[in-house]
Amino acid sequence: QVQLVESGGGLVQPGGSLRLSCAASRIVFSFNAYDMGWYRQAPGNERELVAAISRGRSTNYADSVKGRFTISRDNAKNTVYLQMNSLKPEDTAVYYCNARFEREYWGQGTQVTVSS
Repeated sequence: QVQLVESGGGLVQPGGSLRLSCAASRIVFSFNAYDMGWYRQAPGNERELVAAISRGRSTNYADSVKGRFTISRDNAKNTVYLQMNSLKPEDTAVYYCNARFEREYWGQGTQVTVSS
């Protein structure tokens, strides 16, 4: 069973930055084979895709974060990152890491709060 552990969340002021990390363990086959993504869920809202990076390193982003967030991966460290800049209060949510290879895996989530 693949395990995903997110870190890097916290409280930040509007306009600030955070970098989320997602470390994968108990990998089946190779981390290189996984498509990875970050999702978020705010209270009362459905979980939504924020950013994704494929095994081939192609990326896609939600329109709301384009130009502000950057997803990347380090296959040697079995880790995916989400660099979040120019944060807004509406970015406040629990952020979840997602991995897909034959099936789907989720992390436990990390809280990001953007507030002054």
